[in-house]
Amino acid sequence: MLIPVIMAGGSGTRLWPLSRRMLPKQFLPLTGDLSMLQQTIKRLDGLVTSSPLVVCNEEHRFLAVQQLTEIGSEEYTVVLESKGRNTAPAIAVAALIALEQEDDPLMLVLAADHIISDTTTFHEAVRQAEKLAMQDRLVAFGIVPNAPETGYGYICRGEALEEGFQIAKFVEKPDLEKAQEYLDSGKYYWNSGMFLFRARLYLEELERLRPDILSSCSAAVQQGQKDMDFFRLDEKVFSECPAESIDYAVMEKTEKAAVVPLDAGWSDVGSWSALWELDSKDEQKNATHGDVMLFDTKNSLVHGENRLVTMVGVDGLVVIETKDAVLVADKSQAQNVKSIIERLREEERPEDQHHRVMYRPWGSFDSIEEGERFKVKRITVNPGEKLSVQMHHHRAEHWIVVVGTAMVTKGDETTLLTENESIYMPVGEVHALENPGVIPLEIIEVQTGSYLGEDDIVRFDDRYGRAED
Repeated sequence: MLIPVIMAGGSGTRLWPLSRRMLPKQFLPLTGDLSMLQQTIKRLDGLVTSSPLVVCNEEHRFLAVQQLTEIGSEEYTVVLESKGRNTAPAIAVAALIALEQEDDPLMLVLAADHIISDTTTFHEAVRQAEKLAMQDRLVAFGIVPNAPETGYGYICRGEALEEGFQIAKFVEKPDLEKAQEYLDSGKYYWNSGMFLFRARLYLEELERLRPDILSSCSAAVQQGQKDMDFFRLDEKVFSECPAESIDYAVMEKTEKAAVVPLDAGWSDVGSWSALWELDSKDEQKNATHGDVMLFDTKNSLVHGENRLVTMVGVDGLVVIETKDAVLVADKSQAQNVKSIIERLREEERPEDQHHRVMYRPWGSFDSIEEGERFKVKRITVNPGEKLSVQMHHHRAEHWIVVVGTAMVTKGDETTLLTENESIYMPVGEVHALENPGVIPLEIIEVQTGSYLGEDDIVRFDDRYGRAED
């Protein structure tokens, strides 16, 4: 059986300000109504696979489960990394868990933040790689290049095999002249970071080449534990595992490496200019999203989320507007957004970490307004969900129901509130908010007090495992 292993641990930097550390690009709907993670899962339709195994960061766990649930994925395993250790350990952990589920399954390793437009060709390549993997090959998918790209590593093909090629060598990111040579030769492919192999063979090669990584991963799995919908690796053990990519740890050293060419409209959406390439465009080659008005503008990407964005007399710009940040960049320099991220982190600004809208396992909240001793939020609670039973030492709260029905616990009393009704929670009052209905509950919350930070919460009971011991 083929087990899809989805690597969903990205940090969310290259597409700032849409992507943030707490909401990286794999969880964003960049090229349609579904997020990139959801598209990756749906892309498997038509292949014979077992339930997916998703590896993601601890801080993204509820977001991952919510998105899997939204597309009807009822059976899955979500493995939590407390600290990212690159792809070799992540895949090793997945292989160890997969072996507990099946006897030496095939693993299809995919990134959660890639685009593949031609699903039929992708499926054909997977079936081709399956045949190689059954012949004890560690198979990489090599993207057939269409340009002298300097931002990717390359795979040079060697001797032809029945279903692909041996890998002659891996090559680091080249300069433009060398990249053109690779393109002209027809023997080089972009290294996609996607693989297919037997779980046991990968672990055997890892044990031979990097036994230290395998030892750490084995201990992290053995000492890990099931937690609700998640499998939580042992935090201390896994954090001490060497951080290494599968390329460096295994693929560049093994004699069992093979490559299957893939020409299926692949992109890793590594910059705003890459997204512009993928987007549909008007006659002036502008790609737009949201409320956008252009005059004498061409070759630009414009994304507006909350207000009208207008542009006059410009060429080749990227303009991204969100509730709390705006990016304006020359499209040819869009990859340098990382310099903004570095500055934000140096100054410890919140725009690096999260959006104004923040997601929780029960829903989300949008901090609409904030001033001295007050904060206003719009809170959305998903149907059937409940916030923790909690209290605050420094703030009082006033809730007004805008849409839906709220079940409110205040001390020992429980009350149902409907639209236009409100309730007041004084400082120190134990309380909870629940949505018993079938539509999202929306309330306006007005906080007042001497301290309004998110850490002023004492949780007494929480269905999501966040209550204090």
